[in-house]
Amino acid sequence: MSTTKRAYRLPAAAALVTLFAVPALAQEAGSGADSQSLAVALWWLAPIGSVLALAFAWIFYRKMMAYSEGTDLMRQIAEYVREGADTYLVRQYKVVAIFFVLLSLILAFFAYVVDAQNDFVPFAFLTGGFFSALAGWLGMKTATRASARTANAARTSLNQGLRVAFRSGAVMGLVVVGLGLLDISIWYIILSAVYTKGFSQGFIPDERSLHIITTTMLTFGMGASLQALFARVGGGIYTKAADVGADLAGKVEGGIPEDDPRNPATIADNVGDNVGDVAGMGADLYESYCGSILATAALGVAAHFGFEGVALPMVIAGLGSVFSILGVFLVRTREDAGQKELMRALNIGIWTASGLVLVAAVALTYAFLPNHFGIAGSIIVGLAAGLGIGLSTEYFTSGDRGPTQGVAAQAQTGPATVIIDGMAVGMMSTGIPVIIVAVGMLLAFGFAGGFSNPHHGLYGVGIAAVGMLSTLGITLATDAYGPIADNAGGNAEMSDLPPEVRDRTDALDSLGNTTAATGKGFAIGSAALTAMALLAAYIEEVRTGLMRLAGEGTILVAGVKYTADELLTKDLWFFMSNFNINIMNVKVLAGIFLGAMMAFVFCAFTMKAVGRAAGQMVQEVRRQFREITGLMEGEATPDYTTCVAISTRAAQREMIVPSLLAVALPIAAGLFLGVAGVMGLLAGALSSGFALAIMMANAGGAWDNAKKFIEQGHYGGKGSDAHKAGVVGDTVGDPFKDTSGPSLNILIKLMSMVSVVFAGVIVKYAPVISEWLGMVQQGVE
Repeated sequence: MSTTKRAYRLPAAAALVTLFAVPALAQEAGSGADSQSLAVALWWLAPIGSVLALAFAWIFYRKMMAYSEGTDLMRQIAEYVREGADTYLVRQYKVVAIFFVLLSLILAFFAYVVDAQNDFVPFAFLTGGFFSALAGWLGMKTATRASARTANAARTSLNQGLRVAFRSGAVMGLVVVGLGLLDISIWYIILSAVYTKGFSQGFIPDERSLHIITTTMLTFGMGASLQALFARVGGGIYTKAADVGADLAGKVEGGIPEDDPRNPATIADNVGDNVGDVAGMGADLYESYCGSILATAALGVAAHFGFEGVALPMVIAGLGSVFSILGVFLVRTREDAGQKELMRALNIGIWTASGLVLVAAVALTYAFLPNHFGIAGSIIVGLAAGLGIGLSTEYFTSGDRGPTQGVAAQAQTGPATVIIDGMAVGMMSTGIPVIIVAVGMLLAFGFAGGFSNPHHGLYGVGIAAVGMLSTLGITLATDAYGPIADNAGGNAEMSDLPPEVRDRTDALDSLGNTTAATGKGFAIGSAALTAMALLAAYIEEVRTGLMRLAGEGTILVAGVKYTADELLTKDLWFFMSNFNINIMNVKVLAGIFLGAMMAFVFCAFTMKAVGRAAGQMVQEVRRQFREITGLMEGEATPDYTTCVAISTRAAQREMIVPSLLAVALPIAAGLFLGVAGVMGLLAGALSSGFALAIMMANAGGAWDNAKKFIEQGHYGGKGSDAHKAGVVGDTVGDPFKDTSGPSLNILIKLMSMVSVVFAGVIVKYAPVISEWLGMVQQGVE
């Protein structure tokens, strides 16, 4: 029996065991068995699922490495890309490490000197950032080793190229879910041991300890979010500076094909695909994945669901990891497959994993929360919303669909109409995802019983986000697959492989553009649900801050003294009322405007950064075309290193200001506008950032695939005036879809996470500042 078939047995067996065992255990819970003991036993599915994900990531990596990289030239080109990617990430992580050390010292000051935070917060922050960076690094390492192997596999068949690229992308997906869930599981074990005196009271802490544990664990999401923002912004600036420079100076001015070895910016472009679209996306979805689980766990305590409410999202995520592995094995296609068949091959894996999660989620809800079975409906809503957003994005960005083909048709009249139509497609594309998320929130809230108990409803919204992200192992694989296929095409072009190989890699690359756009839409949609859950989790952190201030005594809230235990029993509306969080509070309104503004200013910073760096790249490419004798004739080798250095310097320099702004604004808003102002800020950033991110990602995807549609022979094909107009549109769309758009979903979550982490500081010092500024409202501070 082949190694692949033997490897296939384990996830298939695990899936079958789960489908039969979990319903049986659920029936046992319903028959009166010790439900908490059963919940503890089922909880171990979370760490087991994380270990399985990491194990299969290693199996897929070893399988990929067993393939040949092809000719000596193919190996040499791949080595250039690896060296550039390694150099960039090492430099980036050195810069990021400085910020992490400084922020850790600040958090330690507030934890140990001021006593405004839990003592574990600085360490949780560091582990979140470390595992996020590690996930990105491992994904990038895999991608840079997979591209040449994918190109070489495409010399044999399209199906072989697809399997190598997709399973290499699956390494990224499984590493993200494996490390994320493992980090969460380890933290829960450690904190449970601390707060139950070494498990002397069993594995389950009391409600107050559970509240402290879950709100403390939430803070490691800030480390993951900050690392993700640096990775996304820095990687996005790097890749688009090179891509835009290569397109403008090479394809438009020089008239040479994409990925032509004569273009000095091609290696930097290929490096950028890996550091931006692989390492950056991996870090992005790592923090979404962890943030949704942690926010839901904290909301489970607020809803008085106890340990069962905390464990349920973790176990769903653990089983989702197993089902994602099974889905990866199902992705395959026939040799003469078109775009629709290739997309169907990927969808079979995703739909299978989603269907298995759906069955398991229903059984798990009955096992953990039999008296709140409607929560199963919330999980199903999350899964359906994720699939719906993916299908919507595929419709607006696929080259086989009307919107993108309409953009391509406009290229016959020049770049201006291409840009106008692409912008319109992007704006139009916001409608369906926004409606899906809005309806999804209402349904998730309602299924969980939110209209009679808002705490239950908010838990339902949070677990809907967990449901959406439960199959991240395979959905992220479809995204990471894209840049691998793109790099494979570049390697095939630069290695002068036969035309049929480039045709196969182009087919994989075009599919990769659609899956990447789908992945971005999925990431943005999950960010919206996660950020909604984090809004409620922020109030829980405010509660924790007030309880810490009360200590063993009391604290004055709106003129009434409360003990910590009394605050623990108060519902959400108690805090909303006493902090005057309503639309007519001027502080809330000010926060909403600031949050909405932040989304646009952040995009301006990142797009101008790409423009400046791309300008330097164009000048360098022009210089080499002009000064290196024989370069355009293919008789000389360009200076790839200088172009790599330009992108690297630009990314390191330009990523700092927007990243610091994202951290500083929530803290400043909290200190000067209080808790109400922070809630307004987060709501404004969420609503405007979500719609803007969808528009930018889909407009960029439509421009990109419109260009490829023309290159397939439509409207004159490559080299025609329509093609040149399409290239201009694609160039405008590059920072839209690969820098600013995808960074926005991290921005809205990072601002939420920063607010969560500094909630204790805000409730302690904001009233003092408000009184000093004369902004105290009667009965609030």
